[in-house]
Amino acid sequence: MLIAQANKEQIEQIIKEMDCPRDFECYKSDFENLCDVGIVGDAKMVECIEEDAHTCTFGVPFGRGVLCKCPLRNYIAKHFTR
Repeated sequence: MLIAQANKEQIEQIIKEMDCPRDFECYKSDFENLCDVGIVGDAKMVECIEEDAHTCTFGVPFGRGVLCKCPLRNYIAKHFTR
């Protein structure tokens, strides 16, 4: 994934401010290994659509789904399309 310098700096700042139980696998794989998410509404929320969403540290049950509260995954979902 091609990422502009301004986005790289923001991503690095997000990483500094969070603890990742998956050791930043998405970042280390150049965002090739990303969990599947869906953008809800006008990109205000990100829904995790992984099978194990309910067991994720960043998953928050919401209605019938699970919202993703991972700051890094939310940034990537909202700023880049896959």
